[in-house]
Amino acid sequence: MKEKLQKRMTIGEYNQSVNLYADRLYRFVVKNVKDTHFAEDIVQDSYEKMWKNLARVDGEKVKAYLFTTAYHTLIDRLRKEKRMNFVEDLPAGEGSYASQYNDVKERLHEAVGHLPEMQRIVLTLRDYEGYSYQEIGEVTGLNESQVKVYIYRARLFLKNYIGTMDVLV
Repeated sequence: MKEKLQKRMTIGEYNQSVNLYADRLYRFVVKNVKDTHFAEDIVQDSYEKMWKNLARVDGEKVKAYLFTTAYHTLIDRLRKEKRMNFVEDLPAGEGSYASQYNDVKERLHEAVGHLPEMQRIVLTLRDYEGYSYQEIGEVTGLNESQVKVYIYRARLFLKNYIGTMDVLV
């Protein structure tokens, strides 16, 4: 039997991956958790996991490995946090629609925050990070048609949530 040889990652490629992907990985996570310290921890955990698996990581698939690892770490931590915060109430005023927003970016950020977890993640990967449907599927474990459906639903929600541009200005 022929074994498929995998190109193993070198320490130089690891260091290069930090330069190439750390900022993008951080942006992806912080847009989904809205907590900079939490996002930094997830990015650091992702690089730590890659370091521990350096001999098994394909040097040509570093980006996919990092985003997949960050995605799974993000999901695990969010689920754990939901279980811990299940009994707690929201602080007064949070989630209120009464606050007036004049800034379109803030309003859009608020709307994205109201999306269901999976829709927010795939939308962030597609529209903020520029990943293809196939790449998003690889990161999240969804097939391309599922990714497209989640993105469609997310955009539809945003359209309905935000309404017309006249409402924003």
